Amino acid sequence: MLVNLQSGHDGPLPASAGKRTGAGKGRKIKTYDFKNAMRFSQEQIRTLSRIHENCARLLTSYFSTQLRTFVQISVSEVVQYSYEEFIAKVEKSSILGVFKAPPLQGSMVMAIPPNIAYLMLDRLLGGQGRVSMLNSNLTDIETAVIQRVFTRALSSFQEAWSSVEKLSPELTELEVNPQFLTMVPPNETVIVVSLHSIIDDAAGTIHICLPHVALEEVLPKLSARHWLATQKKAMESHEAEAMEKKLKGTKLDVKAILGRSTIEISEFLQLKTGDVIRLDGNYHDPLTVLVDNKRKFLAQPGISKGRAAVQVTHVMEEGDDFE
Repeated sequence: MLVNLQSGHDGPLPASAGKRTGAGKGRKIKTYDFKNAMRFSQEQIRTLSRIHENCARLLTSYFSTQLRTFVQISVSEVVQYSYEEFIAKVEKSSILGVFKAPPLQGSMVMAIPPNIAYLMLDRLLGGQGRVSMLNSNLTDIETAVIQRVFTRALSSFQEAWSSVEKLSPELTELEVNPQFLTMVPPNETVIVVSLHSIIDDAAGTIHICLPHVALEEVLPKLSARHWLATQKKAMESHEAEAMEKKLKGTKLDVKAILGRSTIEISEFLQLKTGDVIRLDGNYHDPLTVLVDNKRKFLAQPGISKGRAAVQVTHVMEEGDDFE
């Protein structure tokens, strides 16, 4: 019941008193579930998407080489769910690799759908990648092979995250029944990265589940400003390394000048073994070392490993043209 506060006494107001002209027009109402609070901002989700796009490229390269067939992996979506919703998304008989990635806290999981997982196993064991039956009970050999697949996939995960945080991921267990995984409470918010995967004629979605508790410490680093600053720094470092590598491979003309002398052409033509040409310098004067005709060093002559050599004794402060 509406109460009339203006009249000074209790009582119902006229129906028109409870209405505001134009109020609520065009206003969109969105349902919000307090049990599944959204704990990641859109900016953080976009950054996570960029990180795992790089991870997808690395995985594509690795699996193409190992499986020797067509492989295409790309990020289809990065969404926050409750852990319970994530478990519901995982296909039955998927192979799940639970891993830790210090310094991040808690456990994370990578789920490979059955058709993709068993195709990988068949090809890695020498087959043609044709799987007619999916057996949820892995043999010891299959377990060892799939563990290697997950370990190498985690290396790609580590490299993709290196621009944000230096992680040390380690596979802790394999599971084929998602219902047995109790990493976090059912209502815990998780980020689910979905990687659409095509291998040969098979297609499926690899899921990477990252609980909020695991990412909590690095959330400030997932802002666009921090991401761009880190990328710029990494690019500058890469450019500096590339320039240094290129400079190290640059060839220079280096000469050590013993001295100078001027003779006539007729004398030059008559030179023979044993003749001596007097130079303009003293024998104990330092030699001048030229780098691309610029004076760079002073040196003394000598022998190194049976070959004529010079030892630099002084670095010229500024290279002058050698006359």
